[in-house]
Amino acid sequence: MLKQNLKPIKVNRARYDKKNRANLVYQTPVGLSARTVRNISRRKQEPDWLLAKRLQALKIFKKLKMPKWAPSTAALNLNKITYYAEAGQKEATKWEDVPKEIRGTFERLGIPEAERVALAGAGAQYESLMAYHKLKEEWEKQGVIFENFDTAVKKHPEMVREYFMNKCLPVGYHKYAALHGAVFSGGTFIYVPKNVKVGLPLQAYFRMNAEGLGQFEHTLIIVDEGAELHYIEGCSAPRYDTASLHVGCVEIFVKKGARMRYSSIENWSKNTYNLNTKRAVVESDGVMEWVSGNLGSGLTMLYPCSALVGEGAKTDFLSIAFAGKGQNQDTGTKSLHLASNTSSTVVSKSIALAGGVTTYRGQVKIIKGAKKSASKAMCDSLLFDRTSVANTYPSIDVEEPHADVAHEASVGRVGEEQLFYLRSRGIKEEQATQMIVSGFIEPIVKKLPFEYAIELNRLIELEMEGSVG
Repeated sequence: MLKQNLKPIKVNRARYDKKNRANLVYQTPVGLSARTVRNISRRKQEPDWLLAKRLQALKIFKKLKMPKWAPSTAALNLNKITYYAEAGQKEATKWEDVPKEIRGTFERLGIPEAERVALAGAGAQYESLMAYHKLKEEWEKQGVIFENFDTAVKKHPEMVREYFMNKCLPVGYHKYAALHGAVFSGGTFIYVPKNVKVGLPLQAYFRMNAEGLGQFEHTLIIVDEGAELHYIEGCSAPRYDTASLHVGCVEIFVKKGARMRYSSIENWSKNTYNLNTKRAVVESDGVMEWVSGNLGSGLTMLYPCSALVGEGAKTDFLSIAFAGKGQNQDTGTKSLHLASNTSSTVVSKSIALAGGVTTYRGQVKIIKGAKKSASKAMCDSLLFDRTSVANTYPSIDVEEPHADVAHEASVGRVGEEQLFYLRSRGIKEEQATQMIVSGFIEPIVKKLPFEYAIELNRLIELEMEGSVG
């Protein structure tokens, strides 16, 4: 029996109120230890099996090393991160019941309005806990489950135990997946029953507001046979002088004949290390679509993966990465073809300016016996100056002779002729450049719902302001 009789740790409220408006009421000690892990689990009143999994993950994290190819995280001091913090909120199903200061943050981000006009349900996490979660009654009646992950552990324990960091994303997948397994908190759990097609997207938004904090939400989605779902995830944080850490994990199960689209716009502040892991298992004739917009954060490492385990399974990756001054966007995709007649398509767009670095790392593996499988990747990079960098590192491993694989990559600059043409029609240089960028990223943006397409375009415009001309 694993004991959880540790006393709560009191937060220094004055320190946090001075630095920001998080108004924290509880935190674990700064730094990572078995005591921190036990405190998190005890605070959540978790079952013994989940605490045991956390402690197992902690041991694995301490043993694993970062791969040699990975960007350096040497400047990230894990002993200065707070791994769990509460702002005192209880999960609400009405926005008016969310504490005023927390509700104000989400109102400025437009989450309540988006829920009213474009969503089947929404969740909003503030620091380590959910502040709001609601699924519209229409979908509840059809058996859709849309819960805060911590709530799902209590209400659907057998389903969570069967799928959580087991079949798709094991705790030993890599060093930061193990870290996540030890300290995860909050997140989303979704189950869509057989043949239920959720007609509007579900969304969760994760806000990390306190300085020096880590956020470790876990997303677990199961789309049963013949079902359909579009899930949107958004993330943001204010900028501070000290480093913050985001190590989320996403696990998705696409059953036979199901269709799943996962869209995310990650706009972490530039002091944030965004070390995220996303994986999907796709069964026969299932379809998995990844639509990603990555901007903000000082360093991003994110490589969504689809394991195509059933015949006829398909996956598409559409992504935008934007890197400005002091930013390194190291992103990519992984396609594992483990059955015949599987297919994967990648469309990756990256933009770098003011010395920013974008890197695409793509992995394609087609095992022997995965006959008539096909994979195609198209990676385009747009550079604004001679100090910015765009890299492409494809890794292709084909063991099956009856398969088709193609990889295309191009790097270009904002053309003087294009700018001259637009400026000759009375358009200012900065606006002309933004028009060129909008056309460049249009294939990805058009896959987002209208409200989110506008948001992504605006975020990129804000990043570019003052960097051109």
